[in-house]
Amino acid sequence: MGTHFQGSKKEKRTLNAFIKLMRATESINNRLNRHLAEADLTVSQFGVMEALWHLGPLNQKSLGEKLLKSGGNITLVIDNLEKCNFVERQQDPSDRRAMLIHLTDKGEKFIESFFPKHLDHIKEEFSVLTEKEKEELARICKKLGLKE
Repeated sequence: MGTHFQGSKKEKRTLNAFIKLMRATESINNRLNRHLAEADLTVSQFGVMEALWHLGPLNQKSLGEKLLKSGGNITLVIDNLEKCNFVERQQDPSDRRAMLIHLTDKGEKFIESFFPKHLDHIKEEFSVLTEKEKEELARICKKLGLKE
């Protein structure tokens, strides 16, 4: 579905591109979020665990920046993951004022087994695109995301 806005061709083209991008994003997210919900995870919780698994221990500020989440939101996400014994806070040995978030053994085992299944779902979502289309989509999305 495109726009019903009665503006210039350029405005309509821009709105149509925006609508299609948002609808595609929402559709993919809805399907992928079902998979996360089955594992009793929110998108943010999964994002924290995935980042820690791939990057190692990080402080809350770095996690928030990586996931584009506010400080208050990331604190709540970490609190909830801590209640499930998936992560723990440990003092940063290089800065006694800071805490680093670490995956626990339980959290590491979970994300290690869950991530490949999640990746399979993502691969299925993108199977309608050729490899060249995936590269082009990545390039365009990066261009939009880095616009200042």
